[in-house]
Amino acid sequence: MPDATTLAAAVRDVPDFPKPGILFKDISPILSDPALFSLSIDLLTATAGDTKIDKVVGIDARGFIFAAAVADRLKAGFVPIRKKGKLPWATRSMAYTLEYGEAVVEIHEDAVHPGERILLVDDLLATGGTAAAALKLLNAFQVNIVSVSFLIELSSLHGRSLLNGAPITSLITYQHPFHPSPSAKP
Repeated sequence: MPDATTLAAAVRDVPDFPKPGILFKDISPILSDPALFSLSIDLLTATAGDTKIDKVVGIDARGFIFAAAVADRLKAGFVPIRKKGKLPWATRSMAYTLEYGEAVVEIHEDAVHPGERILLVDDLLATGGTAAAALKLLNAFQVNIVSVSFLIELSSLHGRSLLNGAPITSLITYQHPFHPSPSAKP
């Protein structure tokens, strides 16, 4: 029976992207293979357990790919959390800190309602800033966060620590997102 190990085997390592010293985890092979993509959606859908989900919220941008498909499987609504300035109607915003500066994510002010059961989905949990901002936005609506679900987690970056005890599920976990450069000494 295929499981997350099957997905992990398909993730492609790309050294020195987007900058030297980073070992990028490329999910393109999962997305381009119908069986693997379907498996990833099955496994992310399962993170809802037996709870009826009202809305699946996806984080800009790759989170949309997974969250929309999961919403369809769960017969739930799909809600995007986007980067500032991308949503066309009245929004609520949340700023968060990046390595070099600040970013803002937004959600339509009528996208979710108090008491709704929410599954928050993204492709990657790294430092946790974007996911934490998304959670703060959602919690301001007084919703019930059933799970915060990721395809991949880079655990050595401690992103979980910013999610304030939210129920988190990661299908694939990697310890180290970095690789030694050729000039590095052992």
